[in-house]
Amino acid sequence: MAEECTHNCSTCSANCSSREKTDLHEAPNPKSSIKHVIGVVSGKGGVGKSLVSTMLAVELQRRGNHVAILDADITGPSIPKAFGLYSAISPVEGDESGLIPPKTKTGIDVISVNLLLDDETKPVVWRGPVIAGTVKQFWTDVIYDDVDYLIIDCPPGTGDVPLTIFQTIKLDGIIIVSSPQELVSMIVSKMANMANMMDIPVLGLVENMSYVKCPDCDREIKVFGESHIDQIAEKFGYDLLARIPLDTRISALVDRGMIELMENDYLAKAADKVESL
Repeated sequence: MAEECTHNCSTCSANCSSREKTDLHEAPNPKSSIKHVIGVVSGKGGVGKSLVSTMLAVELQRRGNHVAILDADITGPSIPKAFGLYSAISPVEGDESGLIPPKTKTGIDVISVNLLLDDETKPVVWRGPVIAGTVKQFWTDVIYDDVDYLIIDCPPGTGDVPLTIFQTIKLDGIIIVSSPQELVSMIVSKMANMANMMDIPVLGLVENMSYVKCPDCDREIKVFGESHIDQIAEKFGYDLLARIPLDTRISALVDRGMIELMENDYLAKAADKVESL
């Protein structure tokens, strides 16, 4: 057994022999029917992970799939806002058998802590174990009815809550989101190494804020400098699934809660990858 082992596999990162015999994955709600579970992750905040989650969900839903989103970013939930969902008009309902997530206009199921608050601006001031427990409940207590793809918008980093998600929920794969800054290259590598340590399949990389197009000449302007995403993809053998530009049209739709009206195919390759599972 590794010297650094804490004898608690839910919080320990040691790679000891006892871990190989322990399966910590928990079953979803007995009434749930989920074909595939995809995590959208990032090594740091502010790279557009929630945006990628919503856009991927919209793209997959348009292709005739039934999609659900589990907003696991408990202290920074933003998924409901993008779809125009609010607790006052789209409450989470349920009974003793489980919770029923509200649906967006096109039928995407969404569960988020913001849909359980009477005021979406109230901060969620909870410690790590409580946050991790809430994420588990979103998996075990919510009924995902006939869902083809459940997308989990994970909190940033490689800490307690992402670790809980990786160990509790059987993921079919994750998509790592980054931005062009050189610093992010190191952060992406950390997330990639964590996925490898835990045997989580990486479907590919998505670079957000990759460039902005000049409205006059259509030239791509690298606002954050040259990207390093190609080198990272090659280093780990991952597919580069998308380069999403800074697009004011997307921002406007998110602010208005109308992301389902987006008119782009930025994540078409990512959706192809997910559907190939």
